[in-house]
Amino acid sequence: MTTANSTVLVTGANGFVGQALCAALVSSGHRVRRAVRAPQADLPGAVAVGDIGPATDWRAALEGMGVVVHLAARTHVLLETAADPLGEYRRINVGGSECLARAAAAMGVRRLVFLSSVKVNGESTAARPFTENDVPHPEDAYGRSKLEAEQALAGISAATGLEVAVLRPPLVYGPGVKGNFQRLMRQVARGLPLPFGAIHNRRSLVYVGNLADAIVKAVDAPRAAGTYLVADGEDVSTPDLVRGLARALGVTARLPALPLAALNFFAVVAGKRAELARLAGSLQVDDSRFRREFGWHPRFTFAQGIEETARWYRAAAAKR
Repeated sequence: MTTANSTVLVTGANGFVGQALCAALVSSGHRVRRAVRAPQADLPGAVAVGDIGPATDWRAALEGMGVVVHLAARTHVLLETAADPLGEYRRINVGGSECLARAAAAMGVRRLVFLSSVKVNGESTAARPFTENDVPHPEDAYGRSKLEAEQALAGISAATGLEVAVLRPPLVYGPGVKGNFQRLMRQVARGLPLPFGAIHNRRSLVYVGNLADAIVKAVDAPRAAGTYLVADGEDVSTPDLVRGLARALGVTARLPALPLAALNFFAVVAGKRAELARLAGSLQVDDSRFRREFGWHPRFTFAQGIEETARWYRAAAAKR
C-alpha cells in the first residue's frame, strides 16, 4: 500500500492525462515527482530524463520511489513523418517501458502502474463488450506496441516480483483533450451539420478525471497487479455525444440522418474510412473487474465530464 504523503513518480506528467493525474495524486495526499523529457522551470518536482527509449537513464527519477505511474508514450500521429512508424512506436512504447521497469525493479520500486489502451483488445465490438479475458487483437502500430509493452512488463514482473498493474482505457476526454475529440467539439460549436443522425452505435468513453481517480486507486491499493479495463460506465452513441456536446456548448445539435451506405461512400471518396469507422462503429468495455477489485466508482458522470470539457473549450476559444 502506498501511504499518504509518499512520493509517486509520474512519467508523461505534463501531458493531457498526466496533468490531471498529478493534481489527483496531490489532492489525495501524495507528493509527485514528475518525469519529463526536458527541464521545465515552471513544473514543480520535475526531473528531466531526456528521450524515452531503451537507453533512458532513470536512476535520478527513481531514487526513493515506491510506485511509478508510466504514462509517457508515443501516441497517435496524425501526420506521420517517421520512416518506420512501427519501429518508432516500439522504441518508445516497448523499449522505453521495458527500460523503466527493469530500472524500477533494480532500485526497489514495488509497483508500476502502466497506462495501456483498449486498442490492445481491438477497434470495435459487436455482440458484447470487451473484457480483460479476450484474446488481444490490436489493428494498428500503436495498439501492437502497447500489447508488446504489456507482454514485456509481464515478463519483468515474473522475473523480479515488481507489481505491474495495466489499465486499458477507451477514448479519454476532458479539459485539454486534442485530436479527433477536439475537432468534433469545434464542429459542434460552429453549428456545422453532422450527418450522423442515423447512426445507432454504442461507445465507451472515460473522462480524464475518472481515469486519474482510477489510477490513484491502483496506486493506493494494498496490491495491484493484473490487467484492467476502465471507463465511465455510461456508453453513448455518436448522436448522443454530439447532443451532449451541443447542450454543454449552448448550441443546437444539427444531426441530419444520412444513411450509413451514403456515409460509407463519401468516406471512401475522401479517404476517411478509419474516421467513419470510429464514428459509426461500436466499442464497448466491461470494467466490472476493476470496479469490483478496487471498490471504484466513477466520480464524474458523463454529463459532468462533458460540461467540464465544454467549459475548458469555451475558455480556450475566448483566448484565441
